[in-house]
Amino acid sequence: MTQTHFIYVHGFNSSPASIKARILGDYLEGEGLAAHYSVPALSHWPAEAMAQLEALVADPQQPVLLVGSSLGGFYSTALVEKYPHCRCALVNPAVAPQTLLAGWLGDNENLYTHEHYQLTPLHLAQLEALVCPELHAQERYLLLQQSGDETLDYREAVARYAGCVQFVQPGGSHGFDRFENLLPAILAFAAGRIELPEPVALPFSQLSH
Repeated sequence: MTQTHFIYVHGFNSSPASIKARILGDYLEGEGLAAHYSVPALSHWPAEAMAQLEALVADPQQPVLLVGSSLGGFYSTALVEKYPHCRCALVNPAVAPQTLLAGWLGDNENLYTHEHYQLTPLHLAQLEALVCPELHAQERYLLLQQSGDETLDYREAVARYAGCVQFVQPGGSHGFDRFENLLPAILAFAAGRIELPEPVALPFSQLSH
């Protein structure tokens, strides 16, 4: 059986240097899977970001497990709906970034690379073009959600992925506290198994109050 290709899909104004990307990379290295891990540095233009991701998942004979965080979860959803050989673990995913990011129009800076750019209505239009009104591959989604997300309303993702396997943890933050505890579950899901821990309540992010 062909080894799964793991792809971390980072969020808005993030990069391959994000904490979760590094935690996942270290874990896969410990499992002997480092050669099967990719973390693309995505363009701030949604259409370009999707082109980058589609190039990585182009081989239909190569199983793919996308780990999509925030905006990366939105991108991962579009890919899963288009490519039958893709599965995804969504980490506090953005459900409607084309609406949410309207408040971010204008000057922006990537938190890791410090790249400056203008977020424009064209960015929002490109996000709108990626919206999947219905999910037709619910068995290929694993939702990992913390209710203490201070950036996104966690209930939107719970409703959006209602027919999918869900791990909803009280407390936490948008960054997904103790992400390392879910790594075995992500690896199991890549192999088609559901092995989730109990969602023990965590302290809420100070920013969420």
